[in-house]
Amino acid sequence: MSQTDANIVLHVADVHKNFGGLHALSDIDLQIEEGKTHAIIGPNGAGKSTLLNVIIGRLAPSRGAVVFDGKVLTGKKPHEINQMGVVRVFQTPEIFPELSVLQNVMAPAFAKRDGAFKANIFMPLDAEKAIRQEAEDILNDVGLFERRQSHAGALSRGDKRRMELAMCLIQHPKLLLLDEPTAGMSRHDTNTTIALLQKIKASGMTKVIIEHDMHVVFSLADRISVLAGGRIIAEGEPDAVRGDPRVQEAYLGGTYEPGEAH
Repeated sequence: MSQTDANIVLHVADVHKNFGGLHALSDIDLQIEEGKTHAIIGPNGAGKSTLLNVIIGRLAPSRGAVVFDGKVLTGKKPHEINQMGVVRVFQTPEIFPELSVLQNVMAPAFAKRDGAFKANIFMPLDAEKAIRQEAEDILNDVGLFERRQSHAGALSRGDKRRMELAMCLIQHPKLLLLDEPTAGMSRHDTNTTIALLQKIKASGMTKVIIEHDMHVVFSLADRISVLAGGRIIAEGEPDAVRGDPRVQEAYLGGTYEPGEAH
């Protein structure tokens, strides 16, 4: 393995996904470098969420494989992939609205330990205290410490997003997947989320972001892949992608010829 290969934490290798006669993904070859933030962008219906669902095991590829940290993910169940260190923030926050903010953040840590999203009544007290302390520390980092005893269902959309991010961080992910992390947010909440993700970026965590807001993308991404019609039509550093005529055409609704993919 070359040094370059050694830095690739996720490789989506020649992945295709068909739904009957619909080719949702074709010839997808994507390499995510360790410690980097890689954005996946494209117009609606480009295949972005389908690609994420293939990575996390919610969908099986029709062809190809997904390799994470040297291990093949293809064929594994979502909870098995999660246990391996791949954690996803969903487009619509997935939380326990009847529980407190603190309980929501503690739950995934119990899951990592016990394999279920519930506290184990037989867990040693010192272990439970350690999880509680870590959850409170993370809530402080994301700006929700003062709301830790609030019911999660009462939070604003922006605060639910931050809480869900805290639920991911307590799992110590090797790879964090964010599906439109600022969707539906006000500009203020979006800027707050960007600042939080920039802080996480500085920690060296590997992240894949799907996002429509180009302000978010160009504020965070080290590298960008552009999907259109289920294919990668452009890939590179942000400045190169920004000026690519194929990208501008895709976003302006122009036609795209499959033969132009690389």
